[in-house]
This record gives sequence, structure tokens and C-alpha cells, in this order.
Amino acid sequence: MISTNTPTDQLQRLDAAHHTHPFTNNAELAEKGARVITRAEGCWLTDSDGNRILDGMAGLWCVNIGYGRHELAEVARRQMEELPYYNTFFQTTHVPAIALSQKLAELAPGDLNHVMYSCSGSEANDTNLRLVRTYWEAKGQPQRKAIISRWNAYHGSSVGSASLGGMKGMHMQGGLPIPDIHHIDQPNWYLEGGDLSPEEFGLERARQLEAKIQELGPDNVAAFIAEPVQGAGGVIIAPETYWPEIQRIVDEYGILLIADEVICGFGRTGNWFGTETLNIRPHIMTMAKGLSSGYQPIGGSMLCDEVAQVINQIEFNHGYTYSSHPVAAAVALENLRILEEEHIVDTVRTDTGPYLKEKFESLTDHPLVGEAKIIGMMGSIALTPDKSARAAFKDPGTAGFVCRERCFANNLVMRHVYDRMIISPPLVISKEEIDILIARAWKALDETYSELKANGVLNA
Repeated sequence: MISTNTPTDQLQRLDAAHHTHPFTNNAELAEKGARVITRAEGCWLTDSDGNRILDGMAGLWCVNIGYGRHELAEVARRQMEELPYYNTFFQTTHVPAIALSQKLAELAPGDLNHVMYSCSGSEANDTNLRLVRTYWEAKGQPQRKAIISRWNAYHGSSVGSASLGGMKGMHMQGGLPIPDIHHIDQPNWYLEGGDLSPEEFGLERARQLEAKIQELGPDNVAAFIAEPVQGAGGVIIAPETYWPEIQRIVDEYGILLIADEVICGFGRTGNWFGTETLNIRPHIMTMAKGLSSGYQPIGGSMLCDEVAQVINQIEFNHGYTYSSHPVAAAVALENLRILEEEHIVDTVRTDTGPYLKEKFESLTDHPLVGEAKIIGMMGSIALTPDKSARAAFKDPGTAGFVCRERCFANNLVMRHVYDRMIISPPLVISKEEIDILIARAWKALDETYSELKANGVLNA
């Protein structure tokens, strides 16, 4: 029988024989052997060899309240005993869905008072794609099908959501993007700003939206979708001029604004939602990840009153078997209770977030780091062979991969996006653990610098 006591090499062989990993070259992984995680508590993971690893990514940006919260396990057990499953099709509902919907309407900004559930952010963005087109059809404007997104955005990995995203590597597989999805450039000043100031660059990138709307024809555009902060794209925080100009444009042209809060939501930026931090007013808000802190798969689309009123007048032929799953809803509601009653979001905004910002930005003192950007509990550093020129490496991604491996070797989980190293720790990380994270990151940077220098790849 396989258990956590099974030797690591045997677990790795079985994993390679039968488990196909996402976003992975599985043949290469089979040769190397996967890292086997067996336990987790707070901000710490334990692998099958007994190593304690500081999780600087909160799983996949999602374990906001940390690992090992027994309250969520108890809520799930009680719900499974009372009502383990029922759907909300066929004019039916249940108490967990009602309670969670009411709580989300209370927490969400503005008039985002209605929620349609899914099981993930990918599914929620697929919902949004169909929903905005159906909305315009119901308003007598069926030609409004075009949806504008940004290159290097991440909105999921299903056919629809990956099309909405702007990851060109994903678009190379599976015939993506689907028709009527269009992209404009990302607001990545460090890499793409050239001689423009951040303020000038923010306006230039925002105004690409207006140019794209005019190119497609304003009467053909349904929506613009964007993350408040690009997460999987490298924690790209737009210049301060960017979002006010985006808001002006969507307001002026009367198109829907979809804020993808899958990563930014539920405290990650120091407020309940990234739209609050950046003063964005969306019509639709995508949720997942931190909604349950990853303890159960759940996602959703929060709709403003006007969009909900239009959709509610028709039969919207859309939904998922596990939409509004009672166990997932009950666990999410308990997760929100913990975030609220333990003042976790407030602590990120006023205490641990500012402390992490100070420490994280100090990494720019390292010779390999050209920029450190952080907002709340999500940040990134840009690796560069030449700080003064904001230069990129000759072989993009090589430095980032080496640094990621050195982080792993030092029992720290950081992620690389080409040559940006990113963090997104559990929101409950303490100041002492922040110090450990920074010390291990610095050590990994030192080792990366030495390895790159030894291999002769410190070239722009």
C-alpha cells in the first residue's frame, strides 16, 4: 500500500509511471524525479525526505490562510455528513450556496452583488466569455463579440480562458486563440518601457486599448479583461497612470470591464480585492484560489447589478456539475470567516505587508537584481546582467531557471517567469518567516550569480 512512509524513489517511479503533470515536460521530470510533498503547516511544507520548505508561493497563489487549518477540515466533514452534494440546476438551491453568496456580496466592492459559481478560475473566465456575449445579445447587440485582453496575461488554461490569456506559449498548442479574442501590450515598464518614464509608458499602454477599440469598431467590442496585477505573467504592477486611463476608456466606450481577481483577491494586495487597491470599477470580477485558500476547488464570477439584471431575464444555458458545490461553499465561507475575524487582510495592509515590502525591495542591492516590485503579499524581482541598462539576458529564462533551482536547493519555493523571480506567500506569514524568506532568497541569488558567472552567461 502506498503511503507517506513509502520510500521517495519508489514514489517517484510510480508518479512517473502513471501521473501526467500540468505545465511539465513529463519525460524530463521522470528522469529527475518529482519532489514529493507529504505534509504542510502554516507557511511550511515537508517533503518525503523530511526537508522543511518555506512556501513562498502559497501553493499556486492560493493558500492565503496557511496550511493545516483544522476548522476547514471540520466544516467539510460536517457538510459531507449533512449534504455531501447537490446541484443548483432545476430551480434548486442549498444553504451553503445561499450563505456564501450573501457573504461575497457583502465583501465585494461597488454593486457586485451576484455570483455564478464554477470550480476554478479557468472555468469562471470561460463563464465570463460566454456571459458577456450573451449579455450583449440580450441587449439587442449580438455583433458585440470581440473581447480584448493583454499579451502575457494569464486567465486560465481551458480553451476559452487560455484564449483570453496572452501567453504565446500556450497559444502555440491546441489551435488558440479562438476567434474574436484580441490582445494589446502589457504594462511592463521595466522590460518594455524604453526611454519613456513610467508615467508616460502607463498612458501609452492604456491608450492601446482605445486604439484597439477604434480598430475593431466600438459597436463590436464586448469587454476588456485584465488582472489588477499580472500574476503568472511575472507580478507586473502597472505604472500609476495606467488604470485610471483604462477606466476612462471603458467608461467612455461603454464596454464591460472584467477584473480577473483569481490571484489578487481575498487579501493578496492588502485589501479584500485588487480592484479596491487600484481603484478599478469592474462590471464582472473573476474569483477562485483565495476564496477557499485552496482547501476546496471553487471559483465564481461576481456580476454587477446591471449585468445580472439583463442575464436574469433570460435562460443562460451555462453551468457546471459542481457549480455551488455545498462542501466547497461551506469551506469557502469558513475561510472568509477566518480571514475576517482574525483580521488577516488588515494585518497584510498595515503590518506584515509593509515589512515584507521593505525587506523585499532591499534585494535590489544584489548585483543580479535590477528591480523589485511588490504590492501587499505579491512581488517580483527582475534578474539582469546590467542594472544600469535594464538589460535582458541573451538567453531569456536561463537565469530565472537557475535561480529557481537554487531556491529549491535552499528549501525555499520561489517561482520564475523567464528572468523574473516571484513570490506570493501565505498571508499569515510572520515577520520572522519573512526574514527567513529574504535570507534564503539572497543566498539563492548569490549561488545563481556564481553559477552564471562560472558558465559565462552573465551577458546582456
